[in-house]
Amino acid sequence: MLVGGASNAAAETATRVFLNGIPTPVYFNDGDSFRVLAGKLKGSKARLAGFNTLESYGPVHQWGTWSRHELSRYASLGTLNARKGVWRCTSDMDKDVYGRILWDCPDLAVDQVHKGLAHAMTVTEDPADARLLVAQADAIANRRGMWAHGAPDFVLTSLHSTTENWGDKKPYNRQVSSKDGHSWKFLHDHAIAECQSMCTPAKDPNAETIRAKAAALLADPALQAGLEGLTVESLADLITGFVTGGILGKLPKEDTRYTLETALTRAISEGSLSESDKPASCMVYVAFKRRYGATRAKCLR
Repeated sequence: MLVGGASNAAAETATRVFLNGIPTPVYFNDGDSFRVLAGKLKGSKARLAGFNTLESYGPVHQWGTWSRHELSRYASLGTLNARKGVWRCTSDMDKDVYGRILWDCPDLAVDQVHKGLAHAMTVTEDPADARLLVAQADAIANRRGMWAHGAPDFVLTSLHSTTENWGDKKPYNRQVSSKDGHSWKFLHDHAIAECQSMCTPAKDPNAETIRAKAAALLADPALQAGLEGLTVESLADLITGFVTGGILGKLPKEDTRYTLETALTRAISEGSLSESDKPASCMVYVAFKRRYGATRAKCLR
């Protein structure tokens, strides 16, 4: 199954979508965007307004007790769900910053959100459409799809690094409220390494469980060599910074980072390192050019 893009035209699955009333074949490359295959708009790319599906290029999302690979399945299911329907979309032909035409496909949006294959989202601090919020509340209450293991207050939908071309601006991570769909940009000044994880920051670290986690990690044979020189207290400080700041600080040996972050993001995602015990959202960073093809990042394979 192709979720990140087709390798040739014959492999593309056409879906019939009415674009401003005109029946048109399109190819859904994921559950919230498509490319037009024929007609006056052939070749144009679309971004669908009001909702967001999980990234389909690999296992990068995590919250609750989901593993990254488990959650990535719902990105694939969101793509399949979009492909098998017949949808009606309208647009005034405005474009987003990536040059994609913005389309409103209300029935598709409600269907994806109600099935737990997408979440309601705006790119502002305004709440999402009321129909979508009703559908999402129902999906969360009934633990459908991505919400089966709980709902974090905010879902991380994108990560950006200072290594990207930002000029005099700061990079940001976008977080979307699971309650009303509004989003906000968490500005930062981190140079995020490929396959490094970031999480939504929490204000209530649990010192006792963090210290116990630090002790357990130092006793883990798979991590001992990479954590050499750290004490329970110094590792606990690093973990606390990860919980409260969303990113893990400098390690004695950076080649230990992925294994350590994998263990810590599970604990953070479960909520076991904060006082509230609420699930948190984490995400793995991979630059756009490293998401597809033979040279894609190792953590996506």
